[in-house]
Amino acid sequence: MKIMDSGLVIYTFSRLLLGALAAFLAIMLWSKTRDAAWMLVVLGTIAAYAEIIYSILQLFGLTSGNFLPVGEMPLMSIVLPCLPVVFFITALLVMVVRKYRRY
Repeated sequence: MKIMDSGLVIYTFSRLLLGALAAFLAIMLWSKTRDAAWMLVVLGTIAAYAEIIYSILQLFGLTSGNFLPVGEMPLMSIVLPCLPVVFFITALLVMVVRKYRRY
C-alpha cells in the first residue's frame, strides 16, 4: 500500500472539504433562484465537485480509467475538468447578452 505524503493529504483533504462546502452552498442557492445565469454557476460548481471526487477516486486507484478512452486518456479525464468552465462561460454569456440586450 502506497502512503501519501502530508502535502498530498492536505491538498486532497482541502480540495474535498472546500469543494463540498461550495457544492452545498450552490445547492442551497439553486433552491432559491430560477435565474438562468445563476443556475449555470450552480451547475458549474457541482460539476467542479464531481471532478474533485473523480480525481480523488483516480488517485486512490478506484476508477478503471479505461472507460471510453480517447487516445491514451479516458474520456472522463478530459470532460470533467472542462465541464465547470463550460458552465461558467455559458453563465457569463447569459449575463453579457442580458446586459447588452437592455440597451
